[in-house]
Amino acid sequence: MAEFAIGGIFMLVSVAVSLLGFAFWVWMLIDCLTKEPSEGNDKLIWALVIIVLPAIGALLYLFVRRPERIDTYGQ
Repeated sequence: MAEFAIGGIFMLVSVAVSLLGFAFWVWMLIDCLTKEPSEGNDKLIWALVIIVLPAIGALLYLFVRRPERIDTYGQ
C-alpha cells in the first residue's frame, strides 16, 4: 500500500514541476514576443532559440537577454 502512496506523490510532484516548467517557457516566449524591440532580427532569433531549445532557451533568455533589455530599454 505504501508503494501506491509514494508513487502517487511522485506523480503529483512530476506533474506540478512539468506544469511550472511549461508556464515558465510560455512566460519567456510571451515576454520575448511582446517586449523585445523590433530592431534587427533580435526578436526573431530569441523567439526561435526559446522555441527550439525550450528549457535552455528560456533560461538563456531570462539570464542573458532580459536583464540587458531591461537596462537598455527599461521594459
